[in-house]
Amino acid sequence: MSLASVRAFLAERAPDLPVIETAASSATVALAAAAHGVEPGRIAKTLALRVGERVLLVVTRGDARLDNRKLKTVFGGRARMLDAAETEQVTSHPVGGVCPFGLPAPLPVYCDLSLRAFAEVVPAAGSTHSAVRLPPERMANLVGAEWVDVCQPVENRAESGGTGLDQAAE
Repeated sequence: MSLASVRAFLAERAPDLPVIETAASSATVALAAAAHGVEPGRIAKTLALRVGERVLLVVTRGDARLDNRKLKTVFGGRARMLDAAETEQVTSHPVGGVCPFGLPAPLPVYCDLSLRAFAEVVPAAGSTHSAVRLPPERMANLVGAEWVDVCQPVENRAESGGTGLDQAAE
């Protein structure tokens, strides 16, 4: 059903964007990058977070890690990742196929500025074997996302020890 909801969303709002289905799994950033022949940073990973009572989605580049201090500053509280069951309940998408398209109910969507490093990104499309290719600005416009800065600089990842809420998402 999840892939179907993404197809319906795109048919209505962006009929020119085809859903790309692959035989290979794209359930992790590394698998998605290999399946679509792109560097991991071009994979637009969507993370479902809870801040207090609010649930929201943050879309980041695939090789970025969330910065807990920035999250707290931007969203006004400590963020925690939803588990797989909660994520599927609020997005209708399984982990590995989570995207900001075709949601069963509106959720706030935020795109991290890190995505702007690329002319085109590859977010999932509701399943672990599907994706779309589009410019990050178009993705943000399609879902009414707000641009935020909530990730560690990619060049600082090795120095930081790789900590960040998004570890479980990879």
